[in-house]
Amino acid sequence: MDDKVALIMGASSGIGWATAEAFASRGAKVVLAARREQELADLTHRIQERGGQASFVVADVAIAKDVQRAVSQAVDVFGRLDYAVNNAGYEGPLASITDFPEEAWDRVLATNLKGPFLCMQFEARAMLAASRGGAIVNVGSVNSFLGAAGFPAYCASKHGLIGLTTSVSAELAPKGIRVNLLCPGIIDTPMHQRGRALFGDALYDNILATRVHSRRAGRPEEIARSIVFLCSDDASYITGTTLTPDGGFVLTI
Repeated sequence: MDDKVALIMGASSGIGWATAEAFASRGAKVVLAARREQELADLTHRIQERGGQASFVVADVAIAKDVQRAVSQAVDVFGRLDYAVNNAGYEGPLASITDFPEEAWDRVLATNLKGPFLCMQFEARAMLAASRGGAIVNVGSVNSFLGAAGFPAYCASKHGLIGLTTSVSAELAPKGIRVNLLCPGIIDTPMHQRGRALFGDALYDNILATRVHSRRAGRPEEIARSIVFLCSDDASYITGTTLTPDGGFVLTI
């Protein structure tokens, strides 16, 4: 991936952080975007210390001008945009449908569904303008297929990514831009650590022991490698589809 440029939205922790490092290790120049400036600065410094090229921009994926600024930074700083990973996500509160706050619904959908829509809109414009093609990966969840009591907004937003991804793939694939959806299972990230704290170790460990074929949580770097694969030339005939690195979780339900 030498001389290629990757934009990672939601790069400040977990899967996004690991994905940025994975692209950089393969020679890509990376632009990191998220809301947390200090974490972005730390990761940028870490990549640069290892000889990579990185830049960052503070951005909220639910705000169009922020997304536009992130995409513009990739083109302005590194001259092009080849790969885009739309990873920013928010799980929202645990609440019954009878009590779920409307403002929480709006925030979850804004981050998890409107965000990827805005990201692909500006990413596609940049890729089409350069006429070099490209690859976009949206990050969903096993909850793109499975409901979960108490998380109606999160599950709805992740289900929605299937339709959004396949629709955009149908439009962009003939123009040389591949769009795919990656749906991780239980991965050891800050989001899942919050889930463990919410539900307790016993429940989490029981799920891993009885419902995940691999009998463990995944590691962010394992998911990052799947994302890099979907962007690479090795996946040149893969578009409009879903890759589910979940240790067998969906197959067990």
